[in-house]
Amino acid sequence: MIWRCVAGQEAVDILTACHSGPIGGHYGANYIAKKVFDSGFYWPTIYKDAHDLVTRCDTCQRQGKISQRDEMPQNSIQVYEIFNVWGIDFMGSFPSFRGNKCILVAVDYFSKWVEAKALPTNDARVVCKFLKSLFARFGAPRAIISDRGTHFCNDQFAKAMLKYRVTHRLSIAYHPQTSGQVEVSNRGLK
Repeated sequence: MIWRCVAGQEAVDILTACHSGPIGGHYGANYIAKKVFDSGFYWPTIYKDAHDLVTRCDTCQRQGKISQRDEMPQNSIQVYEIFNVWGIDFMGSFPSFRGNKCILVAVDYFSKWVEAKALPTNDARVVCKFLKSLFARFGAPRAIISDRGTHFCNDQFAKAMLKYRVTHRLSIAYHPQTSGQVEVSNRGLK
């Protein structure tokens, strides 16, 4: 690239045009120097002169910058995908209808998709069978949230979770709102 070497008042005029002229925008010293280079000009003290110009510019000094004290903490955003987190819960016991006394409800926390199945009992065997059919259709999720019922807290359920590499999270006892999405779906089903 060929640069035209300038000095004196011409250099000041070029810096001023790149900083506060029609093509300028009161940017920082490094950006102004880059604009000068992109325009095809050069002189040895370009960075020092750009820095001096910015420190003397009244508009730039009034503008101020956000200090670290004013910044918000940068928290990572959790990335959820559809069918990644399911909540499961039993409803019942109801009067027997075609041999079924309870309903197992599973809700996807992202899409609010509800899967419900009427079952004769609420033991671990029927829960694992239901989850296997659910995983076959939607894929294995990252996590399943349930209450502390014996049908969810047992060896058979734990083995199924280990086999499919699913994290099992438990809601706090006496606080069903932890698995809130399932409780909302249960109310709708009732």
